[in-house]
Amino acid sequence: MTTMSRPPADPSALPPTGPAALRNWLLVGLQDAKGSHPGAGGLAADREKKHHWWQVMCLTGVDYFSTLGYQPAIAALAAGAISPLATLVLVAVTLLGALPVYRRVAGESHKGEGSIAMLERLLPRWGGKLLVLVLLGFAATDFMITMTLSAADATAHLIENPFAPAWLHDQQVAVTLVLLALLAAVFLRGFKEAIGVAVVLVVAYLGLNVVVIARSILEAASHPVAVGDWWQTLTTSHGNPLMAVAIALLVFPKLALGLSGFETGVAVMPQVRGRATDTESNPAGRIQGTRKMLTAAAVIMSSFLVTSSFTTVVLIPANEFLPGGEANGRALAFLAHQYLGDGFGTLYDLSTIAILWFAGASAMAGLLNLVPRYLPRYGMAPEWAKAVRPLVLVFTLTGFLITWLFDADVDAQGGAYATGVLVLMTSAAVAVTLSARRLQQRKRTIGFGIIAVLFVYTTVANIFERPEGIRIAGFFILGIVGVSLLSRVLRSFELHATHVRLDTAALEFMAATLNGPIGIIAHEPVRQTAEAYRRKLASATEASHFPADYQALFLEVIVDDSSDFETALEVRGVLRHGYPVLEVHGPGVPNTIASVLLHIRDVTGLMPHIYFRWTEGNPVKNLLRFLVLGEGEIAPVTREILREAEPDVTKRPWVHVG
Repeated sequence: MTTMSRPPADPSALPPTGPAALRNWLLVGLQDAKGSHPGAGGLAADREKKHHWWQVMCLTGVDYFSTLGYQPAIAALAAGAISPLATLVLVAVTLLGALPVYRRVAGESHKGEGSIAMLERLLPRWGGKLLVLVLLGFAATDFMITMTLSAADATAHLIENPFAPAWLHDQQVAVTLVLLALLAAVFLRGFKEAIGVAVVLVVAYLGLNVVVIARSILEAASHPVAVGDWWQTLTTSHGNPLMAVAIALLVFPKLALGLSGFETGVAVMPQVRGRATDTESNPAGRIQGTRKMLTAAAVIMSSFLVTSSFTTVVLIPANEFLPGGEANGRALAFLAHQYLGDGFGTLYDLSTIAILWFAGASAMAGLLNLVPRYLPRYGMAPEWAKAVRPLVLVFTLTGFLITWLFDADVDAQGGAYATGVLVLMTSAAVAVTLSARRLQQRKRTIGFGIIAVLFVYTTVANIFERPEGIRIAGFFILGIVGVSLLSRVLRSFELHATHVRLDTAALEFMAATLNGPIGIIAHEPVRQTAEAYRRKLASATEASHFPADYQALFLEVIVDDSSDFETALEVRGVLRHGYPVLEVHGPGVPNTIASVLLHIRDVTGLMPHIYFRWTEGNPVKNLLRFLVLGEGEIAPVTREILREAEPDVTKRPWVHVG
């Protein structure tokens, strides 16, 4: 009997080990050439799965609704007895301001781009991209502080529970870091079934909150003296009710944390299931479902905000809201333990800890969808920024640093959180105002303009009240702008083309040169006279020793927007004054020329030769012109880009300069 064994495997086919294996693991799910991003889970199947609007509301709700864990306590600490009146102002701004704005944003950015993309379209070129970078800085402030603040408040609920071990009470920072590390582990492993988990958490959390608030309202109703004391404090401390209302209008910016969740709601819009009749350009069903989601979330949250602000101020002594007090950062948990017992209170704590921790997951998912959408496309981030796992590590380390700097203090991070939220909402209001004006919708322009002014006031008031918020956001903005511009400079010598396509006329021009070397003459598109082409051809012929009857091709690059990075190149063949010209639009002359040359090499199998003239001027100024305007010292930069793209000199197109 013959025993057959499998032949030894090819060593080259063995899975990589060491650094190569780590690199492959980190870069799993990297974007493909079309720019589609796999999302937090990195699975195509998850991208295609759609859900009912109310299920997606729970995904964005883990961020929005979880603020109930700390919002009532922060409001009571900031506004005191006026907190319920200021909360009514906040609810009015939510329902009459933020909700109409984001319903409009949902209609104009149905792919989940949000208001940042709307402003990007309204302000093109470098100005638009710099504005996007600044807004990304505020968005990063919002999402990063959401992660750290939510984890810190989850820690507060954990260590303040009466059944928690005593040794935990001095470990606020350590426990918060552990929660952030667990959050990172989830994303590094693969973020699956997020919506299913979010539905369970939100339903359980809101259900428990209904019980707590209902019991608190009954308690307040059975103790009219407590309500009377609150009312007396409200009226006597501020003169009369009208004065109290006026002060509530001034104080309400301190409660801006209750406005979070709208930008996240638009970001998860692609998850909403539409109608069968929806098209990619007009997904009416998805837009309608998203608007239902935003409206339902705003109404639910407004109801909880009003009732919780009233019961917490009436039933909890003011000193308990101060740092070290039992209600600090956990007012509703205090009421749950006080009136429903430690058993129910512990159940409420566990629910709050879970949803606050998962709110960090919502924020992380927002960052993972936001950063790859813009920075790599601008050339303002390394290629690995398109992958999920490296970004998770970067964001987690940043969260560690923020937690350490703020000592895991919820109150200390509130200003930065509110600043990020308000700036994003202000930008959304401005975006929809400009959009309505562009479409000549006069009444809507006026209405959205008033909302924009209101948000500008709220943002400015919050900045003056809590200036540490804008300082923190400033660090994020400086970091993003600095790293982005540095990355753009370092990646300026890369090929920018996502693909190159030659039209029929261009292919015919190429076919006429297949019997000899492919000679291409770089030509400035601003000089398109017959004499300019004749002189350029004569100069190239003298330098190259072409035959007198050789038909060289001219290549002209028209720079449309030098701030763009990844672009598709469409090469068009044009006959001018009897000279064949390859015309192409691109963001940078050297990068575009290099991409076209390599494509011609691949299509024809022949090595193209390109002929330049030296550029006059200071080399440093020419380099800056290249980095900013896409022009400058064309010949040496083109050669360098080709060298970077094709290491094998025998396969590299030839560059001639005379």
